[in-house]
Amino acid sequence: MTESAASILLHASCVALGDDAILILGASGSGKSDLVLGLIDQPGYGTGNDLIRARLVSDDQTVIERRGDALFATSPKPIAGLLEIRGQGIVAVDHVPEARLTLVVRLVPAAEIERLPEAATTNIAGVALREIRIDPGQATAAARIRAALTTPPCGEVRRNRQDVA
Repeated sequence: MTESAASILLHASCVALGDDAILILGASGSGKSDLVLGLIDQPGYGTGNDLIRARLVSDDQTVIERRGDALFATSPKPIAGLLEIRGQGIVAVDHVPEARLTLVVRLVPAAEIERLPEAATTNIAGVALREIRIDPGQATAAARIRAALTTPPCGEVRRNRQDVA
């Protein structure tokens, strides 16, 4: 992670889903780029009534800028619009230059995901964002992310998982 006065560079991917953007955190090789591809390829409804299509913001590296109480994600210029597809290489895809972050998706194995977890947040640059845990290998991974965006969380956020920056 690199930090400057204006922005933070995270090892993360980001996609815009409608007016929301999600930051995907996970170890190298955990499936960030594959999940991005799945989200772009599979528009869906989550638990709502409107079709939500994903567009790439950044793959593998994401620049985060805080503006007031909001966080905005962009791609480093050299990799803007580029997505790694394992087994195919780096490909150019349609992308958005910037999006406002509303959700953090942390990639973990299914065995580490609680069935009924308490609400959680991740702090980035002093801003708390709702966090969910997803196993990117599950067939419902993209649908679960859309469901998190279209379904308000029940109850209050009772714990912080981790400060990122």
